[in-house]
Amino acid sequence: MKTYENQTFPQERALYAARGAVLRHCAFDGAEDGESALKEAADVTLEDCYMNLRYPLWHVQGARLTRCTMTELCRAALWYARDIHIENCEMGGIKALRECESVTLQNTRVVSPEFGWRSRHIQLTDCRVQGEYPFFMASDLRADRLRLQGKYSFQYVQNALLEDAVLDTKDAFWHAHNVTLRRCEIKGEYFAWYADGLTLDRCRIIGTQPLCYCKNLTLIDCEMEQADLAFEYSDVQATVKGSIDSVKNPLSGSITADAIGQILLTPDSLHPCRCRIATRD
Repeated sequence: MKTYENQTFPQERALYAARGAVLRHCAFDGAEDGESALKEAADVTLEDCYMNLRYPLWHVQGARLTRCTMTELCRAALWYARDIHIENCEMGGIKALRECESVTLQNTRVVSPEFGWRSRHIQLTDCRVQGEYPFFMASDLRADRLRLQGKYSFQYVQNALLEDAVLDTKDAFWHAHNVTLRRCEIKGEYFAWYADGLTLDRCRIIGTQPLCYCKNLTLIDCEMEQADLAFEYSDVQATVKGSIDSVKNPLSGSITADAIGQILLTPDSLHPCRCRIATRD
């Protein structure tokens, strides 16, 4: 095992295919503007390192990053990597994580458009993520206490569990499959259209036209705010605490709420409503 301390690596492929290396207080930076510093490395440890160059960790098999910083110029930091642990880090740069497998992130802040695309077996704990298209086509995802600010988040995600998350994002979970959210707050427009096998357990859902065109949709003791035109053409089993602004042309199943402002069964609907709609008031 070789240890590097307080060194700067500006060259391209500076530590290519390194095995068992430990880097402490090192930097990937410099006028040479090199890239792919640790490409094809394995079993590497980085502590308190600074990454300001492109593609530092492609095809890495086994890495542990602690208190590291990836700047905005550190583009596409982790691609095609597996068995990665990231803790107390700052991750910037576009496309910071893509097509990776078995990645854990703890207490880490991410500012990265297109983060987590097509990645598998990802676990986040106490993380903050900001980006336009986070977790596109990700699978086998677990997130505890995630704070996310996005636009088109979790599109086509499969096999995911989020607990105690706060999600501020437009168009989240479109085409999602087999996803469970527990005790989460979701704020945004057009939430989870075309999802299949989505379960919302004691969640707070805020925003217009949520949960349309869904299959196998379940809501358990959820709250809905500013939720108008909800459940259009959805197969749904829902119990809602409080009121729903309006429900429009649900396809099948059952919806029960304390109150519903409007039930819109319009004559231009393409499908007959076979859904039981009831209020408790």
